[in-house]
Amino acid sequence: MGKSKHSTPSPADMAVRMTTAEATVGALIAHGIDTVYALPGVHNDPLFDALFKAGDHIRTVHTRHEQGAAYLALGAALATGKPQVYSVVPGPGLLNSAAALLTAYGMNAPVLALIGQISQSAIGRGLGHLHEIRDQAGIIARLVDFRARIRTPTQAAALVAQAFRAMTTGRPGPAALECAIDVWGRSAPAAVTPPVLPVPPQPIDEDAIGEAAKLLTAAKRPLIVAGGGAQDAATEVAELSRLLQAPVLAYRRGRGVLDSRDPLSVTLPLGRELWGEADVVVGVRSRGA
Repeated sequence: MGKSKHSTPSPADMAVRMTTAEATVGALIAHGIDTVYALPGVHNDPLFDALFKAGDHIRTVHTRHEQGAAYLALGAALATGKPQVYSVVPGPGLLNSAAALLTAYGMNAPVLALIGQISQSAIGRGLGHLHEIRDQAGIIARLVDFRARIRTPTQAAALVAQAFRAMTTGRPGPAALECAIDVWGRSAPAAVTPPVLPVPPQPIDEDAIGEAAKLLTAAKRPLIVAGGGAQDAATEVAELSRLLQAPVLAYRRGRGVLDSRDPLSVTLPLGRELWGEADVVVGVRSRGA
């Protein structure tokens, strides 16, 4: 039987011939990315061709150094709370950006690195290609939560979607996608993959909330520890602190959750002493909570 004219098209029916770079840029736009911070280089030329063609939807901010591109993406991620993207060449480009990428890991910032590679057939062979580095994938794996190499145009959109899922599910963090110099420009019919929907939050455990309330009500020396993930809950943390008259210890990204001028805001040296005296500690979106 033939297809109904009203049937829903399959991903194969929606496939459009495009390069790996075009599929990647399209996926970035679909996920809400409007800026890529980058230092161009020959390994990524087709990517910048694709960014230029999509210039009405996404802009490219060029920097003088790879470290600047990565730190711009990190700063934007911290300021907006949304994923940000930067692109650099392999080898020295990756290494120059590694400090910012590692900082993104430590600060739970959703930063996606698009990193070039030497020719796909030469990876791992030690032939001395421009910007070749031993085990680049292994280096990247030590800096991010998720990494993958785009090997064909048909993989690009799905891997971008996986990277965004990894950056925004559970504890946020950076991700990286590699692509070889001879793969960015390859073309094939590639499906237009929709963006990955965020994972719905887990239902609130009312019983656990009740138990926590009992512990806090009976506490004589409660302490609140606020992590960077509590930045969006500053009002609630401040109210809980006032109700309990509990000091709030914040460290690194948690600073500012409770105004430092508040008498209940404490710094690490005092917080360490209070930790030893506390009978109940409330962790709010910190690494240990």
